[in-house]
Amino acid sequence: MVETEKKTSRKESEVMVTASGAWAQCLEIIKDNINYQKYKSWFHPIKPVALDQKTLTIQVPSQFWYEWLEEHYYNIMRSTIAKVLGEGARFEYSIVLEKADQEHDDLSVRMPQRSSPPMHSEPGASSYDYNGYHPSYSTEAIQNPFVIPGIRKSKIDPNLNDSYVFSQFIEGDCNRLARSAAIAISENPGKNSFNPFFIYGGVGLGKTHLVQSIGNKIRQDFGDEFSILYISSDQFTNEFVHAIRNNRAREFSMFYRNIDVLIVDDIQFFSGKEKTQEEFFHIFNALHQDGKQIIMTSDRAPKDIQDIEERLISRFNWGLSADLQMPDYETRYAILEKKAMENGIEFDPEIFEFIAHSFKSSVRDLQGAIIKLLATASLQKIDNIDLPMAKRILKDLIKETKKHISIEDIQRLVCDYFGIDPNKVREKTRKQEIVEARQIAMFLSKTMTKSSLKTIGLHFGGRDHSTVIHAIHAVEDRRETSPKFQQIVKDIQQRIELASM
Repeated sequence: MVETEKKTSRKESEVMVTASGAWAQCLEIIKDNINYQKYKSWFHPIKPVALDQKTLTIQVPSQFWYEWLEEHYYNIMRSTIAKVLGEGARFEYSIVLEKADQEHDDLSVRMPQRSSPPMHSEPGASSYDYNGYHPSYSTEAIQNPFVIPGIRKSKIDPNLNDSYVFSQFIEGDCNRLARSAAIAISENPGKNSFNPFFIYGGVGLGKTHLVQSIGNKIRQDFGDEFSILYISSDQFTNEFVHAIRNNRAREFSMFYRNIDVLIVDDIQFFSGKEKTQEEFFHIFNALHQDGKQIIMTSDRAPKDIQDIEERLISRFNWGLSADLQMPDYETRYAILEKKAMENGIEFDPEIFEFIAHSFKSSVRDLQGAIIKLLATASLQKIDNIDLPMAKRILKDLIKETKKHISIEDIQRLVCDYFGIDPNKVREKTRKQEIVEARQIAMFLSKTMTKSSLKTIGLHFGGRDHSTVIHAIHAVEDRRETSPKFQQIVKDIQQRIELASM
């Protein structure tokens, strides 16, 4: 009798759970699993609205807020609501579209929680199980070595982020070749001249976005006709190590040879890993021979990757290698405009100009700047951000993006200005255009760095300090007598200063 009363009491308490109570329990769990500042910024302002069986409706301040939570905190929110309300529980978002006065309710719209998790949820979600294996191939013992269980195209998770699409990738002179080739590949995977396709460039220039756009376009146009897999080189190596450790190397190899479109990110991290390189070499050969599409990215050109076997480097160059360069001003401006438009926020053109001039080295920096403005406007309920306010908000980010200018940077930028190979200023040549570029580079190295005359000389082919002094005096004299030459030096100096921002 007592036991029955206890069960009845427990059921009644479950029925009496309110939206506020359920959300309070969720917050306690979330608070223990993420950084406190992130918790205060993104979860504290959320309000519980209603609880209908296992659907908890929460109100967020804007569309931008909803998308940020879904992209970055999907996994933790999904697991938290399941802990609080049980299996099958879910969130629904009430998004405030317009803030009302005291006499009326806020104008809002409801959006469901996404049915499948984005790829980059926090904290550290992955489509790989805890043993490091891709879930599409089996970790069971193989009884028949000619029957590989679990290798079915329909079950392969492509590991793609749905937000990486061509329409969101702004084209400019800095990336036109790579983007055009990527589109051509997506229209005819494996049966084009760009196989393998090797994209290289610095951090934050859009390599991952571009290669995942290929995968998403193929999925959109061809459905399940092609099996696609995006994987980082580190994940590939980890899987291979686990496969060897568990006597599954053959299964590992067979799995990858069944992929139609293989995308490997940051291939430079294969450097020094001999066994991984050997395995990838054989997989590469098998895929290429079968007309499968291979796509790779790196932070440098194939010939510049250290500790990679020559036979692999040779194969990387079989197809097309395309570089992504730093975006020019016009491209940076277009990226900012599109990002703001996507979030329904209008900024004065002068704010875009300020950001485009201040963040030059990375698309990621541009996006970080615009997101910080959007987040500040949303958190502080600011309707209009003017230029002085934008400068205050982004002050710390701008400081972080400034970098130390090296002699190599100066050499490269001077030579870019004159359209000559940077190696020429280090050689012993007396050609007039080379001598002029070398002297200007030496002069700017002295005025814009803290390097000694001896150090500067060493960077210019081992010249002694007297040669550097002569170059400095020559530039100073010509600046005094030639306004045109003075303007050339000024233009180059401005380019170098902008590059350091």
